[in-house]
Amino acid sequence: MTDFFALLDEPRRPWLDEEALKSKFLALSAQVHPDRVHGLAPNEQQAAHERFTDLNAAYNCLREPKERLRHLFELHTGRKPAQVQQVPQALADLFFRIGQVCREADEFLKRKAAVSSPLLLAGLFEEGQTISDRLATLRGELAGKQDELLAALKGFNAEWAQDLARLEAIQQTLSYLQRWQAQLQERFVQLAL
Repeated sequence: MTDFFALLDEPRRPWLDEEALKSKFLALSAQVHPDRVHGLAPNEQQAAHERFTDLNAAYNCLREPKERLRHLFELHTGRKPAQVQQVPQALADLFFRIGQVCREADEFLKRKAAVSSPLLLAGLFEEGQTISDRLATLRGELAGKQDELLAALKGFNAEWAQDLARLEAIQQTLSYLQRWQAQLQERFVQLAL
């Protein structure tokens, strides 16, 4: 497995400064960018292309906290984080509220799709707006929880290797939060159409 931290000359740790990471990536990738190596021999161009591809993969992994934690865990343990089949207890209430609003949004969207009259569609506007507001509130709550986890990662940099269970739990929680964000966003967009 390629060590993306080493590729971007970053220490292995859960939290990375995104701007510093981006600057490093841009500086390293500029050296092997296809526009800069087009005058080289074909084998040197190929090597530069492979390095450029590897740097892109490394940056895309490390800039995303969930993927960075998964990669860090795999590098350190040699295995992938466990697949969680149960929502963490601390998120159970939020999970049920998200499920309820998503079901309401789906039912509303079905009813809305069956209506062809502009007058009847106008009558559904207020209900759609109410559901959109509830989705937006939940999206904000998820973003707040994600921000809390990312702040915890910053303080976790020093001792992460001694508490792999916590690292794995944070990675799994981020995974849930991102999945739920995507589900809410999908319905929010559908309601706006």
